Amino acid sequence: MTGYKNLDVWKKSMLLVTDIYELVKSLPKDETYALSDQIRRSAVSVPSNIAEGSSRNSKKEFIQFLYISLGSLCELETQLLIAKNVGYVENIDAIEKKITSIKKMINALITSLKKSIR
Repeated sequence: MTGYKNLDVWKKSMLLVTDIYELVKSLPKDETYALSDQIRRSAVSVPSNIAEGSSRNSKKEFIQFLYISLGSLCELETQLLIAKNVGYVENIDAIEKKITSIKKMINALITSLKKSIR
């Protein structure tokens, strides 16, 4: 397996985590242990699962961890929409675009790995 630090999808997801940490700073302090915490955990889960999956013994295991990363991205997206709907943040368009891009990259990697298993 290629080292996860060389994967563009891992690099982009690491940048997303940085963006999320900046965004969370703007949330109300009373959300520190609720929505803010959940948002950070979801974001951190994406590159973490890519890294962990890439170090597993098989491509099938790697694919499973990539699916977990996709789930974390959907969770993150939902939490950001909640933050927007309750008025904590106004514009999440740029982050939503990054999430969509990373989802596409993960799906492409899954497809590629599945083809290489056959």
